[in-house]
Amino acid sequence: MKVMAIGTLEPLTPEQRQEFLPKEVPATLQIYLDGKMEQFWLRDKDAGVIFLMTVNSIEEADKILKALPLGRAGLLNFELMPIGPLSPLGMLIK
Repeated sequence: MKVMAIGTLEPLTPEQRQEFLPKEVPATLQIYLDGKMEQFWLRDKDAGVIFLMTVNSIEEADKILKALPLGRAGLLNFELMPIGPLSPLGMLIK
């Protein structure tokens, strides 16, 4: 299943940036390399990220994201939305 994970980042102090970002980036890249994340973006106006994930369930996505360093610290919180094909388009080809 596909899940769009919209993450909101709490404001970080300079010390928190130094502590968490060197761990967060490799952990996020590992999720990508594991095939659980297809694409990732930085949010334009709000502090945070958007991930397009391929997982078995919303619960799996939640578990993966809460295991990230910022997630464990409660500094990056996600809204998780299951997404799929735009099935009404099928009416156009009948």
